[in-house]
Amino acid sequence: MTDVLTAVRTHLGEHFRRAGITAEPTAASVTFLGTERIEVLRFGPDSDGVAHYVSVGCSRHPMFDPTELVTDAIHGPRAEVVVTLRGSTPKGLARSVAVLAAAPAVEGLVLEEDALIDLETPLWESSPFTAFLLGHSDIEEVPLPDPLPAVTIFSATPITATEAAWVRLKGADAMREAWVTDGVDVLDPRRRAASPS
Repeated sequence: MTDVLTAVRTHLGEHFRRAGITAEPTAASVTFLGTERIEVLRFGPDSDGVAHYVSVGCSRHPMFDPTELVTDAIHGPRAEVVVTLRGSTPKGLARSVAVLAAAPAVEGLVLEEDALIDLETPLWESSPFTAFLLGHSDIEEVPLPDPLPAVTIFSATPITATEAAWVRLKGADAMREAWVTDGVDVLDPRRRAASPS
């Protein structure tokens, strides 16, 4: 059986070396009761002060909806998530990334682009953000040998409860358009919330 997590780590290292981040990542390890360990690797910061926090562990098993009568232990989708932020590491962020990455195993969620994952608690100490909006990331899929599907790395953007409500009402694309219109820097952990009308 292919060691999926080793393939993910190798792929991540190659991706960030190409991006100019040559230092080995720092790692935090989180284990939740009844689940396998999730690691969160921090790559960077780069020359612009931007760091990338990537889960390793979600892709250990394929994701599937527990309400489905038939599950596919081989061909089901696999994923990891990356949170990209500018500045020093917020205290508690690694745990929130691990909670997100563990959601498929714990909650039976299938991570996919434009999904809203609401943790309903601050994502890090004194954070106004309580949810993640998943989207496309710059990290290419991690190829695995047949018959396993590639591992998708989703970006996970921290959002406020107000923004989460907007996503539920109008959709993920409308939220992203509002950020652009309002000049919101989603990489800033101290950013203000968008105020879409």
